[in-house]
Amino acid sequence: MESLFDFATTADLIGLPVVQRALLAAAVLGLVAGAIGPLVITRKMSFAVHGTSELAFTGGAAALLLGISVSYGAVLGAVVAALLLGLLGQRDSERDSVIGAVLAFGLGLGVLFLWLYPGRAANKMGLLVGQPIGIPAGDVQVLVVCAVVVLVVLALLYRPLLFASVDPDVALARGVPVRALSPVFAVLVGITTALGVQIVGALLVLSMMITPAAAAARITASPAKATVLAIVFAEVAVLGGIVLSLAPGVPVSAFVTAISFAIYVICRIVGKSRVRAV
Repeated sequence: MESLFDFATTADLIGLPVVQRALLAAAVLGLVAGAIGPLVITRKMSFAVHGTSELAFTGGAAALLLGISVSYGAVLGAVVAALLLGLLGQRDSERDSVIGAVLAFGLGLGVLFLWLYPGRAANKMGLLVGQPIGIPAGDVQVLVVCAVVVLVVLALLYRPLLFASVDPDVALARGVPVRALSPVFAVLVGITTALGVQIVGALLVLSMMITPAAAAARITASPAKATVLAIVFAEVAVLGGIVLSLAPGVPVSAFVTAISFAIYVICRIVGKSRVRAV
């Protein structure tokens, strides 16, 4: 059967409510991922994001199997993962092993849930590589509410979080509750990661959470400028990826990751050229 997208141009497709809903969800994701990404880079939590995404995938797969909203399942799974990583990985020496254990457990359990799910294969693949087109209106509402919560908490705690991320020992000496902030930030990362599962998928969520922030860090040392640039890069990658994927019908994640990586490479080149000029 011919689909709605078979003979339509990109301009035609952008006018569809289902596509506009996907672009709104993607824009919200880009804002939150760009805002929190520089702190993730500073705190060296890239691997933790990957581990969290696996349990977000597990929660989404469980929700799919139970017939409830994937967004609720992904957020719950990511928050559980964040708490586990925050509580079990307090010591630097054991953090990687804890993340590896959580990641493997989440991926294995998620694969089991997908195997048990009797529905469409597209729904299964969407959890892994993203499926923003067709995201239900209710899921968009959940995404927006979660994004607002993350941004508000991040704004309230930004200064102590930044201080604790840059120099935790000095921050602790100055009375900053470093240990208490770690699980809180881990939950914020978990919720943001869950938001990305339905847009770019659990396997490629790093392209939104890490790559834009890593690119920004290559061309500026200012936390404020890095945050603004990370948001811009994330928005360009996710919105550009969706628009470019419409007409050919290629999975969104292929374009999102390609654009994000291209931005990163360009920023590396610009950063190196500035160092040589100095």
